Amino acid sequence: MPTIEDYGTFETAWCPGCGNFGILNALKKALVNCDLAPHQVLLVSGIGQAAKTPHYLRANVFNGLHGRSLPAAIGARLANPELTVIAESGDGCMYGEGGNHFLAALRRNLDLTILAHDNRVYGLTKGQTSPTSQQGMVTKTQPHGAFAPPFNPVAVAVTMGASFVARGYAGKLEHLTGLIAEAIKHRGTALVDILQPCVSFNRINTYQWYQQHCYELSAEHDPTDRDQALRVALEFGERIPLGVIYQTQKPLFEEQFATLEKGPLARQEVSREGLKNIMQQYA
Repeated sequence: MPTIEDYGTFETAWCPGCGNFGILNALKKALVNCDLAPHQVLLVSGIGQAAKTPHYLRANVFNGLHGRSLPAAIGARLANPELTVIAESGDGCMYGEGGNHFLAALRRNLDLTILAHDNRVYGLTKGQTSPTSQQGMVTKTQPHGAFAPPFNPVAVAVTMGASFVARGYAGKLEHLTGLIAEAIKHRGTALVDILQPCVSFNRINTYQWYQQHCYELSAEHDPTDRDQALRVALEFGERIPLGVIYQTQKPLFEEQFATLEKGPLARQEVSREGLKNIMQQYA
């Protein structure tokens, strides 16, 4: 049985009080609750403070370019479906630079988990507004306030037909642990948008602010009802719902590849004769 200690303890570069600490702890607990050992897990991230998370636990890790965690995660999943693949990055990386990959991943429905640390600001580059920043937010690069309304990743995911959509909060450790575990166990692409205070650069959406505005969905919410899920997903303001917002079952993208019926590509022998025949077609 895997333990928390198996995933190690490392010195971090995060600010004291950063919401990333809560997310890291919840992720470790969720992996243990899912009975996953470090060698069975691949964490893929981009660039940013949130994207440093894989550096701070013992597992397989691929750290890529800004906004490009999902293409690498998809490639890894197709090459070795026996791995539990988790794409993990911040809101700027996942929804900004990586917005096109985010939409494509939701449509394809591979069996992977997306964890987005949503602190509603660019933390690594010192506080510019991100796609999810609150309208009117003033920063050094937006001195007159953010003009555009915030991107709602949860509503977009439900609209795009993602098979698992949830929202968590870094300040509710046990609740977040449960959501991440559910996402990992789900057969299909699972999004967990995780609200996370940035104590250095976001002085609006603080721990106190989230405590006042967030509430956990009751048992009356039916996550299999897409219409109800969309109404809940669009609720973001005075009240912000937390929990599994939408869940359904769909065919997996990787199931359409007959080659994978023979097992992971990582374990298949390369046919040199077949490769030679292919190359000769281009001679």
